[in-house]
Amino acid sequence: MIIGTRGSRLAVAQTDIFLERLRSLFPLVNAEVRMISTTGDRVRDRPLHAMGGFGVFVKELDERILAGDIDCAVNSLKDMPMDLTPGTRLACVLPRGPAEDVLVADVPLQELREGAVLGTSSVRRKAMLLHQRPDLNIRELRGNLTTRLKKMRSEGMDGIVVARAGLERLAVRCERHTLDPEVFVPAVGQGAIAVVCREGLPEGRQLSALDDGRTRLEVESERFLQRALGGGCSVPVGIHAVTEGKRMTVRAAVLLPDGSRRFDMAEGFTIADRHAALNDMVGTLLEGAEGML
Repeated sequence: MIIGTRGSRLAVAQTDIFLERLRSLFPLVNAEVRMISTTGDRVRDRPLHAMGGFGVFVKELDERILAGDIDCAVNSLKDMPMDLTPGTRLACVLPRGPAEDVLVADVPLQELREGAVLGTSSVRRKAMLLHQRPDLNIRELRGNLTTRLKKMRSEGMDGIVVARAGLERLAVRCERHTLDPEVFVPAVGQGAIAVVCREGLPEGRQLSALDDGRTRLEVESERFLQRALGGGCSVPVGIHAVTEGKRMTVRAAVLLPDGSRRFDMAEGFTIADRHAALNDMVGTLLEGAEGML
């Protein structure tokens, strides 16, 4: 089995997590890892939403799958477009890591100096930061996690906002402050690792055996709502689903890009009622979003 991955330290670490889980179930599997550079990795002087959104990190991987160069690809689920490339399928979603965002800074968000400079390339993070602290100076910051941490220091920023899961998977030691997910609602799929494969792949059954049912339910619910709101990464939206036993709670936030207005909602329901409840949430979220305009 040939496994494709981006070459960043985080992508490689996530591929190692996948391989460890794969080999724990199938010790005799023959797996080869192939590094692939994507548009999102190569072009770092433009915001993601100006380059086509989430797909800039996975398009080339999907193309290699369809061409038969690789059998599957390991992705951060939050980087994946809402609609998969025809001919591919979401083979498995691994158990989710922490979904929260963290502020890498010497002090918590509310203690930052007035006009503090923070770095992020996410329109969601920017809007949520400005909603809480309109005085902040948000600077565009692209690059892998290691690059962003270096730029924070070299460019004199007061802090950056990144995913907690990435810091933990790379065992990065730094001063950081976890942002409350009920206020700083995470991105769809944040913290989850997804494996995409070609339709009809003979090893597809092995990959499906790695699927974590709880995580799959959560991220599918989040992606359903994101798709209904228009998908993409140009609209500041946070959606976070959490399951406990037979119940699920979904929290969502839609903001204007400058953070000046925000609409929040949270619903709890049984998993058996999930589809009806999510459809109801779609209507409320769309009304809330329209009401801000």
